Amino acid sequence: MVIIWSNQAKISYENIIDNILKQWSIEIALKFELLTNKFLDTLKKNSKLCPVSEKTNLRKCVIHKTTSLIYKITNSNIELVSFIDNRSNHGY
Repeated sequence: MVIIWSNQAKISYENIIDNILKQWSIEIALKFELLTNKFLDTLKKNSKLCPVSEKTNLRKCVIHKTTSLIYKITNSNIELVSFIDNRSNHGY
């Protein structure tokens, strides 16, 4: 399967990296980037890894205790919808 990044996914990912850099260090940002890339590699192999929301056709995965990924499966693609801060109030 091919992973496609939506504009929202790109923006939200960049915001998370920026926040990590402001609060911690480049080493922590690089670790998060590595963790995300490993997760995306796993997702390519198993697109149904994460549960489907009862409300929508979206799937949510926890990448790190503070960050989750929202994605959907379309045809033979995995579309990354958004990265979210688990400490914020959000619904999907």
